[in-house]
Amino acid sequence: MATKKQTKKSAAPIDEKETFVSIQKNISDSDSISMEQKLHTLYQLQQTDTQIDRIHLLRGELPLEVQDLEDELEGLKTRIANLQGEIKDIEKDSAQKKIDIETSKTATAKYEDQRNNVKNNREYDSLSKEIEYQMLVVEHAEKIIKDNGIKIVDKTASLEEAKKDYEGRLIDLDNKKKELESIIEETSKEEEVLLQKSEELKATLEERMVIAYERVRDNARNKLAVVTVKRDACGGCFNKIPPQRQLDIALSKKIIVCEYCGRIIVSSEFENE
Repeated sequence: MATKKQTKKSAAPIDEKETFVSIQKNISDSDSISMEQKLHTLYQLQQTDTQIDRIHLLRGELPLEVQDLEDELEGLKTRIANLQGEIKDIEKDSAQKKIDIETSKTATAKYEDQRNNVKNNREYDSLSKEIEYQMLVVEHAEKIIKDNGIKIVDKTASLEEAKKDYEGRLIDLDNKKKELESIIEETSKEEEVLLQKSEELKATLEERMVIAYERVRDNARNKLAVVTVKRDACGGCFNKIPPQRQLDIALSKKIIVCEYCGRIIVSSEFENE
């Protein structure tokens, strides 16, 4: 006689985009942890994460300010290096032009001696043109040296200003880092304890529930995914909750999600924990 083969119900796959509404149908009724316990755990998780958020809020914009100052310093460092390189290139160009001037003057003197001993007009004109050319070379080189001198003055002034800005930003960065390190030192132990507690609470919940919780937190401006009833309204978006729905929330037998903001709403009695 053929026996009927029993089939084990497979768990529904986890959807990274899952919300509190969609996870209700995937939560096993036979789970050893009751829904009320899960709701209490979620509420405790929210309270713990809110405390962590407050610690981060205490640090304010300091981490971003430190990063901005570090980026600005890197930019100034690059600017200083570029200006120093440009000044060296200009000085090198001026030095070469001085060599060109001496070379042209030497050539001019040689051509003048040759012109004094020429035997015909053709040689005289040819040497005169060479002398004229060398004089133009000298004149052009002297103009470039003069222009380079002005450029060096301008770039040196820019370099000194960049160095001054760099030193000032370096002091600002040092002060900001000290301020941030002081706050982190004061709150690091508390944050470590809270982070550990947060992880322990998450470990007692189903993975899909934690994913949904974090999704709602990420999308909420105040980072609240689990809220209580406040004056007959949702504690997250403050929209009114119908009396029958408030009764379901008070029973804590199932997940009740705000139809306006998607947060889980739990009984105000949870606040007494």
